[in-house]
Amino acid sequence: MTHAAAPYRVPFNRACFEGNEIGYIEEAIRNGHISGDGPFTRRCHEILEKQTGALRAYLTCSCTHALEMAAILLDLEPDDEVVLPSFTFVSTANAFVLRGARPVFADIRPDTLNLDETRLESLLTPRTRAIVPVHYAGVGCEMDAILDLARRRNVAVVEDNAHGLFASYKGRRLGTFGCMATQSFHETKNVTCGEGGALLVNDPALIDRAEIVRQKGTNRNRYYRGEVDKYTWVDVGSSFVPSDLLAAFLCAQLEAVDRIQAHRRRIWDFYRENLSDWAAARGATLPTVPSHCEQSYHMFYLLLASREERTALIAHLKERGILAVFHYQPLHLSEMGMRFGGQAGDCPVTEDVADRLLRLPFFNELSRDDQEYVVRSIREF
Repeated sequence: MTHAAAPYRVPFNRACFEGNEIGYIEEAIRNGHISGDGPFTRRCHEILEKQTGALRAYLTCSCTHALEMAAILLDLEPDDEVVLPSFTFVSTANAFVLRGARPVFADIRPDTLNLDETRLESLLTPRTRAIVPVHYAGVGCEMDAILDLARRRNVAVVEDNAHGLFASYKGRRLGTFGCMATQSFHETKNVTCGEGGALLVNDPALIDRAEIVRQKGTNRNRYYRGEVDKYTWVDVGSSFVPSDLLAAFLCAQLEAVDRIQAHRRRIWDFYRENLSDWAAARGATLPTVPSHCEQSYHMFYLLLASREERTALIAHLKERGILAVFHYQPLHLSEMGMRFGGQAGDCPVTEDVADRLLRLPFFNELSRDDQEYVVRSIREF
C-alpha cells in the first residue's frame, strides 16, 4: 500500500537518505563485523539511550521483534490478558498472543485517537497482566492516568512507541513511562534502516534478562565481556539481533535527527496551515495535539465526514498522481480478533475512525512544490 511509487507523482512514502548511510555501511564491511552487535549497533544503543533517557536500548530486527521480546520478559501464561487498543497494527496483539495471552481490545479517544484512558479500568480483570498504550501518530497517550491505574492494579505498562520516537508527554520522552517500550525503524518511520526496531528497557530488573532473551536465550554477551569462560543456553529467547549493516544505516539517520525533525515539522505545519479552512468547510477534522504533548511529526491525516467521502478523495488524488492511504482496520473485527470475542459495537470510536481516516503523503524528502500540489489537489476536491 505504501510502495507503488512509480505511477505516482507524489507517493505516500519514499525511502530517504541523510548522507552518511553508504559510507557507514562500507565502514562496517571494512570493520569485518557485519553480524549483530558490532560497533554501529553499540553506537545506535548509545544514541537512543541519550536521546530518550531510557536505561537501556537494544536494537532488534523490527518493532514486532521488540514487542515479542517484551512479551517474553513479562512471563505471560496462557489466558493472561493484555489490554491494547483495537486501532493499532496487528503486531501489537500478535506478540502477546504468541505467548498464550488473550488480547482485550480497548476503544480510542475521538480527539488524539489514542487509548481512551477513561474507559480503561472497566476492561481490567484479575487476569490482566499488561496495558499497551500506542502513541498514535506520535502524540502521547494520557500516561498519568494510565500509570496511576496500572500501579493501583499492579499491571505492567509496555509502550508501543512505533510512531513516537523524539516525542514527549508533559516534558518527558515517550518510551520512558512503561517498564518497556518498543520503537520502529521501518521504511515509513522518521528514521529508518528499512526494517528494524528497538526495545527500550526502563526497569533495572529486566535489563540482564532482556540481553539474554535477545541473544537466543544465551549468556553470549557476558562471554564476550569476559564475565564467563563460555556461553550456554540459560533462558527462552530468539534471534532478535539485526546485522551491523542495518545498524550502520540507522546510525547515519539517528545522527541527522535534528535535520529530519525540523523538515518533518515544516511539512506537518504546512498541511495544517493550508488545510484548516478546507477541513472546516467540508466537515473534516485535522490531527489533535494537546498542549502538554510534543509530537514526533510522524504523519498527517484527515478525518473525512464519511467513508464515501474518503473513498472519493482517494480516487480524486489518485487521478492526479497522488497516493493517499487509509490506516488500521479494527482488530476486534478482524478474523483473529473475533476469535477472542470481538464483535461490532465493542469499540465504536475505532469503528468510526477506521472508516474515515486518510493519511497524506509524508516523508523526509517531500518537497514544498510536491506538498503544494497535494494541498492544491485536495482543495479542488
